[in-house]
Amino acid sequence: MISTPDRVVLIGVAGDSGCGKSTFLRRLADLFGEDSMTVICLDDYHSLDRYQRKETGITALNPAANNFDLMYEQIKALKEGHPIMKPIYNHETGLIDPPELVRPTPIVVIEGLHPMYDERVRSLLDFSVYLDIDDEVKIAWKIQRDMAERGHTYEDVLAAINSRRPDFESYIDPQKAHADVVIQILPTKLIKDDKDRKVLRVRLIQKDGVEGFEPVYLFDEGSSIDWIPCGRKLTCSYPGIRMFYGPDSYYGHSVSVLEVDGRFDRLEEMIYLESHLSNLSTKFYGEMTELLLKHKEYPGSDNGSGLFQVLVGLKMRAAYERLVGGEAKMAAKAIAN
Repeated sequence: MISTPDRVVLIGVAGDSGCGKSTFLRRLADLFGEDSMTVICLDDYHSLDRYQRKETGITALNPAANNFDLMYEQIKALKEGHPIMKPIYNHETGLIDPPELVRPTPIVVIEGLHPMYDERVRSLLDFSVYLDIDDEVKIAWKIQRDMAERGHTYEDVLAAINSRRPDFESYIDPQKAHADVVIQILPTKLIKDDKDRKVLRVRLIQKDGVEGFEPVYLFDEGSSIDWIPCGRKLTCSYPGIRMFYGPDSYYGHSVSVLEVDGRFDRLEEMIYLESHLSNLSTKFYGEMTELLLKHKEYPGSDNGSGLFQVLVGLKMRAAYERLVGGEAKMAAKAIAN
């Protein structure tokens, strides 16, 4: 007999294609364990297949190409501990395949273009993150990948990006206003007129006042701090590293911002940074560094994107333990009474 979890914690991971969702999900699996986590790709709720979208001129980013009623019903059922027959969007054929049985696990992650678009689905989320890549970085990455690996021309790549832009700006980008945390990837400020985009400035935007969530801070909570950590305890090659922490406002919300501009040369030295960060939600000193070292090969491990993915994963684990532990305590109290 397959056991049903007493409490399903639902996590939403939103962002455009190619923004790092797959790497982030691998980091979550490191924390939670693959057997405890079910990942639902929301592409499976496309109501139009690839050929129908081409025929109608509707992109996958457009809500009209997605079945939000079914998405809500099935995600709600999973959160309540019920199995579902989930549709499958076949990325190879572009067709919608017969559904598959999915049983709930303690953690269910919904990832894709629209986890926070529909208010009903959004209301089910226990924790949400938006992965936000600046246009300049996105274009540079896509050009490097598509021209080098897929033989596309520069003009083809730009045309593909521009054709998606209106729907992205209308339906995907606004979701970051609803996220508990945003990981923002921007061009570096350390290199003037940088075109390669190999050095990045990454910001962790943490919404204040979220129940049970304590934003990570540097040195002194609530202060504004610029810090160059390079020196005897942190090796920095050109162009160096700059960090920032401080309060800000984001889409009308009070937020705490942590920023890293530059690349880390030696991940084992991250213990130095770990000792200066607070509210990490780690279980032991050095856990953040250990998680980064565990998979040096993951994209972004040598810059702020890898660091912040690990930090957000730790916060998600803390949210899960708080929710599950809190309900377990309530149940025990009810039994005792």
